[in-house]
Amino acid sequence: MTPKEILDSLKATFGDSVTEIKTEGVIQPYAKIKPDALRDVSLFLRNDPEIQCDYLKCLSGLDYGKGLLGVVYHLGSIAKKHNITLKVEVPAEKAELATVSDIWESANWHEREAYDLIGIRFLGHPDLRRILLPDDWQGHPLRKDFKVPEFYRGMKVPY
Repeated sequence: MTPKEILDSLKATFGDSVTEIKTEGVIQPYAKIKPDALRDVSLFLRNDPEIQCDYLKCLSGLDYGKGLLGVVYHLGSIAKKHNITLKVEVPAEKAELATVSDIWESANWHEREAYDLIGIRFLGHPDLRRILLPDDWQGHPLRKDFKVPEFYRGMKVPY
């Protein structure tokens, strides 16, 4: 299937839960979906025999600014040799999404990284804790409003 066919299938199956589809003028065609549809869309993409997105290549947390955070999921099918991208946006004050770590195991550490650096909580994650920063670190350093502390544990932070 082409990316357009996959995205058209998503729109036909999930209707208004797919808020945007972009196939022209982008390097990676994508669908933007509503947060509450994430698990259903993910299961559909993995389980549909024509799509078979059996591989989560990457999951990235983003801060779009103005109180909006997002997660971008880069999916692939080893068997069908195609790729697709999903985008989900959440408000920064309630930065929560359902985990997909039970759908694609590779999401486990990617979700932990997005939690650690951006502050998005993945509900249902089996081990959601910091992965790069110390457990007592305050804040999420890839958020646009993050202020680097002057000191950490009595040591001057060199920034």
